[in-house]
Amino acid sequence: MTHLLITPLLRWFGKLSFPRLFLLTAALFLLDAVVPDFIPFVDELLLGLGTLLLSRWKKKPDAGKPPLEGEVRR
Repeated sequence: MTHLLITPLLRWFGKLSFPRLFLLTAALFLLDAVVPDFIPFVDELLLGLGTLLLSRWKKKPDAGKPPLEGEVRR
């Protein structure tokens, strides 16, 4: 039953950009900390959103360093 509700939400959340996804996760976490269990299955949503956040977290390439020999920059 929970998969029927959470999976479509996580697919939609997966389309959000990193800053919006971070703000949504932070707001949901803070709201859950202040008012426990205000939304059923909010803990599962937070775990899914945390996973999405970690998958979107990228380091920017260091543009100042020259490429190594044989390395191709994209």
